[in-house]
Amino acid sequence: MDLVPLVEEAGRVGLPEPLGTTVGIAAPLLVDLSAEGHGDAAAPLLAALAAGNLTVAVADSRWPSAPVAGADGAELLLLVDDGPGGPGLHALDGARTTVTPVSSLDPTRRLGTPEWTPSPDTLLVAGNPARDAIAMTADRAAVTTGAELLGLADAMIALTADYARDRQQFGKPIGSFQAVKHLLAGARVLLEFARPAVYGAAWALDSRHADATRSASVAKAYASEAALEAARVALQVHGAIGYTWECDIHLFLKRTWALAEAWGSAGDHRARLLDSLLAGR
Repeated sequence: MDLVPLVEEAGRVGLPEPLGTTVGIAAPLLVDLSAEGHGDAAAPLLAALAAGNLTVAVADSRWPSAPVAGADGAELLLLVDDGPGGPGLHALDGARTTVTPVSSLDPTRRLGTPEWTPSPDTLLVAGNPARDAIAMTADRAAVTTGAELLGLADAMIALTADYARDRQQFGKPIGSFQAVKHLLAGARVLLEFARPAVYGAAWALDSRHADATRSASVAKAYASEAALEAARVALQVHGAIGYTWECDIHLFLKRTWALAEAWGSAGDHRARLLDSLLAGR
């Protein structure tokens, strides 16, 4: 609950740092491992992370098609393996894996595809503790990414409204045209529906609520759709200048398009929610 407003503000200013990945995903995962009795492995990693001496990337094999954000240049990779041999969480340094850089739409996100083979030497935890840590990490990632998307959507709507007040067409600001007002109002409505879903999911995770996983999927789906709609409206209202590097809106557009797919798209999470609801009947 304390982290979500910070990550939302990071999205609002387009912060080019892996704040959410580090503080919202990697660090809590290491804390969970310490709580489960694996402090000998996790404690030195947490200390190095807190001191700013370690960069960490987290990958989940359940989203296998997605490159890993932060993997290119990361000094530590926390990799989830949920294969036929059972769930496991592995820690690999640069000597144990090869990372192939992947071009990113958002140049502030250094993507990479790690090539690695699970082994006992890299295994931090396996079995049910690993399964629980993996599930919680996926939920935290969805909510943390959703929080950043809230800030991005808010920023794009504000920037676009300011532009609509200044841009003149037919002798008056384009913001005075009803069609433009409706576009911006529609984007704002989606954002206002998404924000309580993200904050509600953060509360559910903090309180270990029984529906926390479902809430996380709802949050990511709503936040992704709200941010994508804000991006579409921002680009439409800005017109051709919105495609150029001279217009700052492109920084928010690219981050939005990247994060909307990260840790599962809206469609992925709706399918995940449906599976959960059907399984619960």
